[in-house]
Amino acid sequence: MISFSISKVLHTVQGKALLDVMCDIQPGELVGLYGASGAGKTTILRMLAGLLLPDNGRISVGGDTWLDTTAGTNVAPQKRSAGFVFQDYALFPNMTVKGNLAYALQKGQPPAIVDELMDIMELRQLSGRYPETLSGGQKQRVALARALVRQPKLLLLDEPLSALDNELRYRLQGHILQAHKRYGLTTILVSHDVPELFRMAGRILVLEQGKIVKHGTPPEVFFNELAGGAFQLVGDVVDVNTESKLVAVLVYGNVVKVKVAETEQYKQGDKVLVYSDTFAIKKMA
Repeated sequence: MISFSISKVLHTVQGKALLDVMCDIQPGELVGLYGASGAGKTTILRMLAGLLLPDNGRISVGGDTWLDTTAGTNVAPQKRSAGFVFQDYALFPNMTVKGNLAYALQKGQPPAIVDELMDIMELRQLSGRYPETLSGGQKQRVALARALVRQPKLLLLDEPLSALDNELRYRLQGHILQAHKRYGLTTILVSHDVPELFRMAGRILVLEQGKIVKHGTPPEVFFNELAGGAFQLVGDVVDVNTESKLVAVLVYGNVVKVKVAETEQYKQGDKVLVYSDTFAIKKMA
């Protein structure tokens, strides 16, 4: 099991904020971290990976203590069994695709895992190419494969697919799920994309102002039951037509158009609730 209780004072544009979270994750779980920008999602991943030191706390993975600020224990990042996939790929530009993967091998580790991962991620034909010649989706596959070379106890994914188009994003979600199941990984995925979390995560942790305020399965987190069997859905505003007073909202891969009284209060990218009983929307805080 992965267990952590960590806290850190963050310095944000709004001033100081306290990140204080506690969580237990079972082996083999794929957990989604969801919340507004600045809530502390990436900071949590960086502290778990050892790239950032909490002010206070403890991190235990599979019975091994990675961090205990009280006892003065802090295992170095390279000695933690964690794979981290960043938003910007962080590939070595002077190494080929295969070289990037081989570099992640531990001393004495059989190199066969490199070829296996290149097959799983469909990288075989790209093995001799350099990162600058790859597309965004290809780079992301290389980054994911490299993070899996050591078959880590914990895989940390920081919005790895956010820059990709929907078709490619869906395809790479499948690659991640395949690797997660094949290698029995325990995975934490940071994502703003609700359909992505529905497809991939078994459990969601909702982070607000540095605290976990809600957790549960995707339906439990994103479906709010109302009286009479009605429900609310979370969506993103993709278009606002001031002339016709219509707001287009993307809800789990489908676009719905809702008539509103005041279009000026909505803009592209706003997170809104769509009410099934009245077919109305409301901006989320």
